[in-house]
Amino acid sequence: MTTEPRAKDPEARGVRLTPVLLVLTVVSGLIDAISYLGLGRVFTANMTGNVVVLGFAAAGAPGFSVRHTATSLAFFLAGATTGGRIVRGTGAGSRRVRTRVTLGAEAVLLAAAATVAHLTAEDGRLRVYAVIALTAFAMGLRNATVQKLAVPALTTTTVVTMTLTGLASDSHAAGGSDRRSRRRAAAVTAMFAGAVLGAALVLHHGIAAPLLLAAVMSGVLALLASGRE
Repeated sequence: MTTEPRAKDPEARGVRLTPVLLVLTVVSGLIDAISYLGLGRVFTANMTGNVVVLGFAAAGAPGFSVRHTATSLAFFLAGATTGGRIVRGTGAGSRRVRTRVTLGAEAVLLAAAATVAHLTAEDGRLRVYAVIALTAFAMGLRNATVQKLAVPALTTTTVVTMTLTGLASDSHAAGGSDRRSRRRAAAVTAMFAGAVLGAALVLHHGIAAPLLLAAVMSGVLALLASGRE
């Protein structure tokens, strides 16, 4: 008697989520370099920094804009709300499909931001507000999905404060097991690398080139991501 071969798990097709999320952390570093250096001291991925920047702007510190920062916060929240609805709408459905759809949407939004940056005047208001809105919405959308994926030590790809806390507090020096130290250290390194790359591109080529690179990276991940850690 013969038995049919067991069907392969569709969730396992593609690149595992851990490297996918690490590359997305690189993209976050790129996005914050673009927004902070190229759009007037505003963050569109790191909302912790953005709240602080909003405080600086509200106090009248020179070089900061309440309108820019408030726009970023508003569109990030709108993106996160949309992401939350998508996650709940798919219920217990495929993590692979959910991840790929979200990253595909992120790639489209970042490509639109790159197009706006390329076609509009460098010092124009349309350029600044459109790029802030598009990138912040993309990061909010992604963050909502990544949070629900709940990959240990990689529950966010836009800030590394808790990652650094875990790296130190769970280390052997603190009496911990140091179990996820490599993953956490990789996340911090990824953010740093993205910021360095983004800053270099912004300083030498403007914001359109790094935005296009970020869009391509997200698009490739949208095609390759699996649903497994």
